[in-house]
Amino acid sequence: MQQLEGKVVVVTGASSGIGRALALELVATGARVVAAARNRDELLGLAAEAKSRWGRDVHVITADVTRPEDNESLVAETVQAHGRLDVFVANAGMTMRARLVDADLESLRRVFEVNFWGARYGIRAALPHVVAQGGSIVGVSSIAGYRGLPGRAAYSGSKFDLNGLLEVVRAEYLAQGLHVLTACPGFTQSNIRKRALKADGSPGGESFRNEGEMMTAEQCAVHIVRAIVQRRRTLILTRQGRLAVWLNKLWPSLADRLVWQTMRREADPVV
Repeated sequence: MQQLEGKVVVVTGASSGIGRALALELVATGARVVAAARNRDELLGLAAEAKSRWGRDVHVITADVTRPEDNESLVAETVQAHGRLDVFVANAGMTMRARLVDADLESLRRVFEVNFWGARYGIRAALPHVVAQGGSIVGVSSIAGYRGLPGRAAYSGSKFDLNGLLEVVRAEYLAQGLHVLTACPGFTQSNIRKRALKADGSPGGESFRNEGEMMTAEQCAVHIVRAIVQRRRTLILTRQGRLAVWLNKLWPSLADRLVWQTMRREADPVV
C-alpha cells in the first residue's frame, strides 16, 4: 500500500501473534518497521523472515511496555534512527481466565499493566512525534472492550479502559487531525490463549478454544493495515464480534446469555 511506503511504524508486542503478523504485513507495504517486545530472540526471528521475504530490514528494540522508561526509550531510539515517527501501534497484550472472585489480585493488576498502562505509556511518548507527522495512533483492543466476557474480568476491564483512552486521545487532538484507530479483533489464532494466566497467576500453557475455527493473525493484520491506510475510526472484526457489539447495544440481556453460553463451551470452562 503506497500510503505507508517509507512511513516509520512502531509495533509493540511484535514478537508473536497479531503483533508479529502486523509487523510483517507492514514491511510488505514498504513501511519502515520498528518491532518492540521483551523477547529479543523472537524479534530477531521476525527480522530474519522480513529480510528473507522482502529484503527489508526491521529495526528491533527490546522493551517492556509496563515500564514508562522503556516506552520513552523506544520512541526516542526510533526518532533518532529514522528521523520521524508516523504510526504507533499499541498492540502488546495478555489475558487471564478466572472468575473475578477467584483471581489472584497481583495477576489482575499485571493484565492491566500490560493492556492499559503499557498502551498509555507508549501512546503518551509517541504522541508529539505522530501528531507532527499527521500520522496514526492505533490501539489493538478487542470485542471484549465493548462487551464484558465472563471469566475475563481483567482482560475485558483493561480493554474497556483502552477504548476509553483512545476516544480521549482522538477528541483531544481533533483540531490537529490526528488519526486514532480502535482495532477490535474477535477470537483470533494467536499465542495469547496459550499464555493466558490461570486464577492463581500461573500460565495456562494451552489453548482452551478451537483455534482452527478462528480468523488467523495474518488475516487480522491485513484488515488492520487497510484500516490504517483508510484512516478509519473503528475496526470490529469477525461476524461473531460484530454481532456481539450490536446485540449488546440493542438487546443486552440476550447478549448476557449468549456470551455466557459461548464461554461455557470452552475446554475446562471457568464460569
